[in-house]
Amino acid sequence: MPDEFFIPIPLETTNITALSPFLVPQTHLGTPGVFMSMSAFMLFTIIFGFPLNMLTVICTVKYKKLRSHLNYILVNLAVANLVVICFGSTTAFYSFSQMYFALGTLACKIEGFTATLGGMVSLWSLAVVAFERFLVICKPMGSFTFRENHAVLGCIFTWIIGIVAASPPLLGWSRYIPEGLQCSCGPDWYTVNNKWNNESYVLFIFCFCFGFPLTVIVFSYGRLLLTLHAVAKQQEQSATTQKAEREVTRMVIVMILGFLVCWLPYASFALWAVTHRGETFDLRMASIPSVFSKASTVYNPFIYILLNRQFRSYMMKLIFCGKNPLGDDDDTSASGSTQVSSVSSSQVAPA
Repeated sequence: MPDEFFIPIPLETTNITALSPFLVPQTHLGTPGVFMSMSAFMLFTIIFGFPLNMLTVICTVKYKKLRSHLNYILVNLAVANLVVICFGSTTAFYSFSQMYFALGTLACKIEGFTATLGGMVSLWSLAVVAFERFLVICKPMGSFTFRENHAVLGCIFTWIIGIVAASPPLLGWSRYIPEGLQCSCGPDWYTVNNKWNNESYVLFIFCFCFGFPLTVIVFSYGRLLLTLHAVAKQQEQSATTQKAEREVTRMVIVMILGFLVCWLPYASFALWAVTHRGETFDLRMASIPSVFSKASTVYNPFIYILLNRQFRSYMMKLIFCGKNPLGDDDDTSASGSTQVSSVSSSQVAPA
């Protein structure tokens, strides 16, 4: 272990094996209060993330009006979030409460793989949502209509990408080890030699699984905003159109910021760790990007689902036995044949 890992520990420590994250509490890396705080935060993501994402799946199964092509992609996002919660957040919650990865090496590989898989599916689902909005509103392909079979193919595509991204560490290209405070597992950012080819894997993940989806999202929503602005300019006398443009602008800003808050810290830290071999860093700070990425299981549904009037309406009906106390119109949704000249905020937001 001392020959392969660069993990900051007290200088007076000479027996790293005695501090194995699979055997003993990692109190040399942080106080019990730090571990309990992380555990409490992971519990928060479980308590709020699991029912929110499960409601999304149940509502879509129960209400036929929610079974539109785009909502399939949102359900795909919810399923990916549930995978992260069940295998990543719960494992991290228990491990932080024990102050070390008490479940063993096999559980570490399972958590690392499933958390990476769910995260990659989530990232690419957001990119598919953005690209679908671009196709529907901006109509770059003319009469092309985004249909149910396209949505299904989009969902399958995200899982293929997720498996391609998450499998290499199980096959010898990098590996899954405890990260940060050693209570959750992820790809090996720390190894100082080239035995596992970690640098190339990190660059692959950064470019293919972060940079490319982000480019798709920014490009798609950027073109969408330009289209909306052009429509609003043509209909300057329409208060409804002007209001729609402002609301959609805010929605797009929230979507992109949510993506960056979720994944930029994790991607940036991994890239920094690979390009700054041998430099010391605080492992408490290294744990923050990991828990931020897992917290996406909570704020992704808020951004992409609860801000969707149709989904919100049916969720309220499901929770309150058929009554919607918010009084939202449950028929407001995006249609695959929506024309740019009749854009509204509900049509541009995922619906």
